[in-house]
Amino acid sequence: MAIEVGSQAPDFVLKDNHGRTVRLADFRGAKNVLLVFYPFAFTSVCAGELGELRDNLDTFVDDDTQLLAVSADSMHTLRVFGEQESLEYPLLSDFWPHGEVSRAYGVFDEEKGCAVRGSFVVDKTGVVRWSVVNALPDARDLGAYTKALAAL
Repeated sequence: MAIEVGSQAPDFVLKDNHGRTVRLADFRGAKNVLLVFYPFAFTSVCAGELGELRDNLDTFVDDDTQLLAVSADSMHTLRVFGEQESLEYPLLSDFWPHGEVSRAYGVFDEEKGCAVRGSFVVDKTGVVRWSVVNALPDARDLGAYTKALAAL
């Protein structure tokens, strides 16, 4: 079960697609975070969702908000995927321990070994203010992200 709205967001430390360390705690007091879990790089629904975020990046990355996308793919896989799809925001690797962060947020599918499509808006105090969890084949609505962030 996904972490509940109103809960403190589990902190994490992950490597991005360029090997940089990203800590959720580093955004506390500075930026809201749109945290987007996705199953696998190089799949059509994931590429479509992440491409839609790329095409509307100014809505999700600014002085007030940071977009972070997380999958259980390796950092090296994410680097190639990010380059291929021209994704200019951090793609975080939840590769090892495999799916640890996805599990902390309650969006890891143990049978398939990947995250389901879970998204969370974490405010500047580190509290989850909005979430949506979709099954693997079901893309999320970009407009819902915009509304959730506008409500902060």
